[in-house]
Amino acid sequence: MAQDERSTLLRPPPADPNRAPIENVLEVTEIGVLGPDIFTNTRKAWVPPGARGVYGGTVIAQCLASAQKTVPDDFYPHSCHCYFILAGSGKIPILFHVERVRDGRSFATRTVQARQRGRCIFTTTISFVRKAAAGDKTVRHAAPMPAPMQAAKPPPEGWDEEPEWAKGGPFQCCKLPTVRGTDPTARPDEQRCQQWFRCRGAVSAAGGQQAHLNALAYVSDSNFIGTVARVHRLWRLPFKPEDYDQMAEEYQGHVKDLAEQEGLGSTVQDWKQRPKLGMMVSLDHSIYFHEPGRVKVDEWMFADMESPWSGDGRGFVTQRIFAKDGTLLATCVQEGVVRLASDGPAATSKL
Repeated sequence: MAQDERSTLLRPPPADPNRAPIENVLEVTEIGVLGPDIFTNTRKAWVPPGARGVYGGTVIAQCLASAQKTVPDDFYPHSCHCYFILAGSGKIPILFHVERVRDGRSFATRTVQARQRGRCIFTTTISFVRKAAAGDKTVRHAAPMPAPMQAAKPPPEGWDEEPEWAKGGPFQCCKLPTVRGTDPTARPDEQRCQQWFRCRGAVSAAGGQQAHLNALAYVSDSNFIGTVARVHRLWRLPFKPEDYDQMAEEYQGHVKDLAEQEGLGSTVQDWKQRPKLGMMVSLDHSIYFHEPGRVKVDEWMFADMESPWSGDGRGFVTQRIFAKDGTLLATCVQEGVVRLASDGPAATSKL
């Protein structure tokens, strides 16, 4: 097989059954022969159906995993600021170039460029903090879980109610109805998209806390910029509403459930009236790890997402991620391109 047709630089090893699936998905390998602090994806990166490129959470997490290999084990990330530059191909390897910007007693800084065919497709700057660097005396406060969820419980341990098509991924996600999603008086900024999630399996002792943090970075991009589409009730399914009647009955039920969950209504006539999404792609993404030592991705976590603003072909979203006991683990922000479909001839997808 030609090198430019291989999805990994080295032959992928078998998945390690002693690790959670997400650990195998995010594994990176150092390539010392190419230079210092250069890593590559160990296994093929996932491209979501209908997407322009590799799932963004994979690149975020593998950049973080690469950078973590260049700092001491007792340094945890506290902030990560990313820019998506080009759509990553799932058919060729990704190289992660880590630059050691600064090493201090309490903080360390790394920049990482993800490259394909010599071009930068993604860049991030990550700041790490030494565990317990501030000592025992510190100011402390944290926002609580949203009031409607304070009395709610996560799904039971044996929960297995995902649709069949979603069961192959490394995370379980239990989406909740959009808060005020059926309220005709609610503005888009007053609605909230929420979900419970956890990784499949148990994170290994060998992976340690770094594996939990890499996995949180991965899932932080899940359904995130899509918040804008949900609060505006945009039709973004990969077919026209008119095609519904020609579908097999088994798919019709799934489509109807998904459309209702997205707030699009329950009939084809409802769907025809919704604005059509033309393009939606992330531009930048930031993660603030508030309690990196307490992140446990193999336990249920709760995500609360909202969109304070959209306009000029862009949308802005925020996300708070809580542990099941209500601890605020992380806050994420993202901006992305959100364009409605053109009424005229199909336009180019280039930005």
